[in-house]
Amino acid sequence: MATKLYKLTQERLEELQTEYNYLKSVREKEVADLIKEARSFGDLSENSEYDEAKNEQGKLYARIGELEAILSNYVVIEESTEQELDAIRVGCSIEVEDMDTGEQETYRVVGSQEAEPMKGLISEESPFGKALIGKAVGDIAVVEAPVGNIEYKVISIKR
Repeated sequence: MATKLYKLTQERLEELQTEYNYLKSVREKEVADLIKEARSFGDLSENSEYDEAKNEQGKLYARIGELEAILSNYVVIEESTEQELDAIRVGCSIEVEDMDTGEQETYRVVGSQEAEPMKGLISEESPFGKALIGKAVGDIAVVEAPVGNIEYKVISIKR
């Protein structure tokens, strides 16, 4: 199976590295202490504190594993000055117009690890992102949605 390559901005990479370092150096010890304390309460078969601490440990190790996978297989999206680009790609800020309503919206196309649609950060892997990648100013992007196809006109592309 091919390893997934994660596309990250420098800012997001630093956030993930900081989170990983915190989980490995601080949180892991805190959870181990919780388990140790819960064990001291006696019978493990009826010890809800112990069960909760073990569940927390499982979540912690799952997140650490996820971060290790990302941090071992990433590429940093190059960000440069506010220059016009000829086509949409990851890292671009774009302005689009909904062809049905005439509403204009601004989005930033990012890697899947950074996507937050409510904040205007659209994943390149989302249906909207896939429809936009490679389009130029003036092009129409057709997005397949549950309510039917939605058309967007690309107004501007900036880095």
